[in-house]
Amino acid sequence: MAAVALATGLVAVSAGGCSGGPSVASGGPGPSDSTDSAVPGATSAVTPLEPLPTAATAALAPYYAQRPTWQPCDGGFECTTFRVPMDYDRPGDGDLTLSAARAAVEAAGSGDPRVGSLLLNPGGPGGSAIEYLEAVARTYDRAVRARYDLVGLDPRGVGRSNPVSCLSGDRMDAFTSADLAPGDQRAIDALVAADKEFAEGCRKQAGPVLGHLSTVEAARDMDVLRALLGDERLNFVGKSYGTFLGATYAGLFPSRVGRVVLDGAMDPALDSVTGNRTQAGGFETAWAAFAKDCAKREDCPFGRTEQQVGEQLTALLAAVHANPLRSSDHGRRLTGSQATTGVVQALYAEFLWPELRTALSDAKAGDGTGLLKLSDAYYGREADGSYPNMMFANAAVNCLDLPAPFRSPEDVQRAVPDFERASPHFGRDIAWMALTCAYWPVRATGAAHTIRAAGAAPIVVVGTTRDPATPYDWARSLAGQLESGRLLTYDGDGHTAYGRRSTCVDGAVNRFLLTGEAPEQDRRCDS
Repeated sequence: MAAVALATGLVAVSAGGCSGGPSVASGGPGPSDSTDSAVPGATSAVTPLEPLPTAATAALAPYYAQRPTWQPCDGGFECTTFRVPMDYDRPGDGDLTLSAARAAVEAAGSGDPRVGSLLLNPGGPGGSAIEYLEAVARTYDRAVRARYDLVGLDPRGVGRSNPVSCLSGDRMDAFTSADLAPGDQRAIDALVAADKEFAEGCRKQAGPVLGHLSTVEAARDMDVLRALLGDERLNFVGKSYGTFLGATYAGLFPSRVGRVVLDGAMDPALDSVTGNRTQAGGFETAWAAFAKDCAKREDCPFGRTEQQVGEQLTALLAAVHANPLRSSDHGRRLTGSQATTGVVQALYAEFLWPELRTALSDAKAGDGTGLLKLSDAYYGREADGSYPNMMFANAAVNCLDLPAPFRSPEDVQRAVPDFERASPHFGRDIAWMALTCAYWPVRATGAAHTIRAAGAAPIVVVGTTRDPATPYDWARSLAGQLESGRLLTYDGDGHTAYGRRSTCVDGAVNRFLLTGEAPEQDRRCDS
């Protein structure tokens, strides 16, 4: 994996979601930087995110009074743009133009009234909500589509909303193959150089906007769009990092919370070290589930017990680290870091497990093509060697939302044993992956905090027990922080649950969206 803290895959039709760290915007509500300087990333005091005033200031009123024009766009959708201040504390310093798309209400003949708009966010940070809307809008329950306009808003810095760019395709290839198991000073220096090149590329190409891509600012943008859509309250379905975005909105604007679903929840109270380490444990849990299943399969290349499968993965990754494998992709070779990324990508969804078994079998025979394909899917690499904006935005938001987990390679080296205890297979790579933010060109504006959202309508938090990217304990924690949180548990595998595999989860969430009736607290689903 590339060295981007808390970067995973993207929630889309095919796979899971990325997750990022919590945020409190500079000058906005919430705590000041309370990080203990003696322990990088450790939070000595976690305070609540405080709500904003309900009335817009005179300086912000013009943004709330815009009249955006919706125009037909590809796929039968409607698209628009609108303005937001780059800096909410200094709205006179310039604007950003954000893009949104919607799928209008589908008539069902039932006579049930339209509820309003339902904003969707697939995660990331860095996932395009517009692309997600285009992919999933028609898969939503027909009754939901008959009551809501489904809306995708690309957050600032993402997709079609002032997208951040950092590296060319060939330099991104080098970044994604950087050695995340450096065994000597030369390898450490090469990794640091790759991290610095990435950060400097973002600084040069993004400019001043790089300091204004926090989750708090993105949540405030959603409130502007809510008003422009004519909704008194925000209705929202967020997955993975989208849960943090939605929870942040609830913390800032609790009286404007409508029907909000947070699926694959993040825990905003975690500092960046703890978040990365516990996420590594989530991938280890998911690997154990895969290994147990693999051992029962005729095509499993790694033995007939869960222990044998795990031991042979360790041996394979070590071998690929020492000697990268050939592939059929234009002479590219699979590095150890890319092999780990390929495995991680496949843990997001059970339907990718057969592909992973085949890729591991091929790698064992000396062909890295399958794992390289999975690694490329993680980063969104195109066949022509180009990369989308996703991972650039991912780093930009994560490095702004929380202080860097590590300040130096020495910090990482001290932390690796703890990461490896949490995840023997992935902990080391994830620890080194988190070094990028140490060299970020703008100071973090956020800190770990809790979100209470006092007075908000019921908020449904969905957690999957063996979720690789957003461990189940994160959902339990967020639901416990939210004054009106309702925890809905899916006992299963993969990243996120709604709209993917469980008729029980889908039924409970759809009922909530249609009637406002939240599931009872701690309801569990196993199908």
